[in-house]
Amino acid sequence: MEYTCSYQSPLGDMLLSGDEGGLTGAWFVGQKYFALGLKAHKENPAFPVLRQAACWLDRYFRGENPELDFPLHPVGTDFQKKVWQCLLEIPHGKTTTYGDIAKKLARSRGIDHMSAQAVGGAVGHNRISIIIPCHRVVGAGGSLTGYAGGLQKKLALLRLEGVSEDGLILPKDTSGI
Repeated sequence: MEYTCSYQSPLGDMLLSGDEGGLTGAWFVGQKYFALGLKAHKENPAFPVLRQAACWLDRYFRGENPELDFPLHPVGTDFQKKVWQCLLEIPHGKTTTYGDIAKKLARSRGIDHMSAQAVGGAVGHNRISIIIPCHRVVGAGGSLTGYAGGLQKKLALLRLEGVSEDGLILPKDTSGI
């Protein structure tokens, strides 16, 4: 059984989900792939991992770099889980590219090449936004691209972490940012 609760972030309402294994989801309401994979669930804001995740998010949105002190239970393919593990290794306030993650995974598998697009697909299907920091992944050369919650939220999260915008290439149409 999965349990859910709402979380009001400064960037918009979120839905958190968790089970006995840990946190299974953290989505911005209305984002692409919202509540993907969430099956039968029951509202229970007192469920321990949901309370822990909400406290972590409170600290994060205050500008802190909170330590991950509760279990995660990401649900996905083996490949997705490997990509998401790479995301957890990106330091707070830093970014990396889809291509860099692809190179890292290729090396770990002993192969010459891996598709950055495949990595992008896995990053985009991350169900535990912010906590598994998919917002820290940018396109080649620093282009600000791809975020299920929207580029405006991605840029806001990077700004919150103090990422320099000097190295980022914003989309030509920045009306939504």
